[in-house]
Amino acid sequence: MQASEYEKVRSILIDRLNIDAAEQQEMEETLKSIDQLLAIILDQENIIVTRRNMDKLVKSYYDDIFGLGPLQELLNDGSVNDIMVNGTSSLYIERAGKLIRQDGVFKTNDQIMRIAQRIVAPIGRRVDESSPMVDARLQDGSRVNIIIPPVALDGCTISIRKFKEDKLDLADLINFNSMTVDMAHYLSLMVRAKANIIISGGTGSGKTTLLNAISNEIDDGDRIVTIEDAAELQIQKAHVVRLESRPQGADGGGSITIRDLVINSLRMRPDRIIIGECRGEEAFEMLQAMNTGHDGSFSTIHANTPKDALVRLESMLTMANANIPTRTLKGQISQAVDIIVQCARLPSGERKITCISEIGGIEEDVVQSQDVFVLNSTKQPDGSMIYEHQCNISCTLLERKVSFSGLQQEIKEILNG
Repeated sequence: MQASEYEKVRSILIDRLNIDAAEQQEMEETLKSIDQLLAIILDQENIIVTRRNMDKLVKSYYDDIFGLGPLQELLNDGSVNDIMVNGTSSLYIERAGKLIRQDGVFKTNDQIMRIAQRIVAPIGRRVDESSPMVDARLQDGSRVNIIIPPVALDGCTISIRKFKEDKLDLADLINFNSMTVDMAHYLSLMVRAKANIIISGGTGSGKTTLLNAISNEIDDGDRIVTIEDAAELQIQKAHVVRLESRPQGADGGGSITIRDLVINSLRMRPDRIIIGECRGEEAFEMLQAMNTGHDGSFSTIHANTPKDALVRLESMLTMANANIPTRTLKGQISQAVDIIVQCARLPSGERKITCISEIGGIEEDVVQSQDVFVLNSTKQPDGSMIYEHQCNISCTLLERKVSFSGLQQEIKEILNG
């Protein structure tokens, strides 16, 4: 069926189908209704379709009208982690860390735009020429970014990071070889000792997964405030307050930024503040909070190494207040951040922690850091790589942070022998 025929039949089908009644029916009943109506419409329009293709067409129209079109099947596929729609030209999915191209998924750009509008409508956001970029989420929690023409030159582009129902903890990450037992124990102790932790890494490196995992180590009595652009964190604790930013409305007002939420969260008596991703001026308030009694706070940042993460933090602080001397900004970072955990997605598709660094003081205008754990790689004769985590030094930071008895001895036993 040609694209023009598909759109024409869809329009007639929607006119004749009782949408309100169909939404209340079971899926099988709705499919049957669409099948019966579609047979009549195709006959009237002199469009010949085989029985096998008819079944596919019925399912296609069902997903198009009541779901997210061709994306619905991919969203239902548990092996798919990411979905990337590049206009009508191509669609890529990620399975086990590998990108797979699928062609001919969408017939028209209008079809993609309908899906984009259906995604943003339930959460009160909009995507149009005046607001061509939007972050959103699906009902299951999957994170979505949409960008449309004229900004996206090749048509509406949709990027979906699927929500994982499995609530991973540190033990799961050990089983996936993302970290060792010693590293997990170290991170658990750091969380319990209320260290301020920055998780650094590239897109798809596992930052949010790790943040969710270490949050399981938070004391059950702590009041946690989470702040995000599009809510996706899965904090498995009883006392959690979730805040989400809001873009400006059609009148140009009403926006609530991450920075606004960080400032407001300080008035909410939080024990811990968790910022889903730190990317701008909110870094100033985040570090202020870390320096003024809100120990045990977490955030993620996009950077390739812990040292790069420190440079990015400094740049974001400058964005917030360019008048503060550089040495003062670096001093704020060194006092606020305790450790940086670096995540990476390897060429094989595996996600691993590549480094855990403790942040120290300032020497010669440079924020000092020392690597506690690093990931070493060895190339084999056949070209494959073997990765092994190594503990480089005994930990001193935890001994400074932890005051309650028993835990210091536990640290020494884990890291010294």
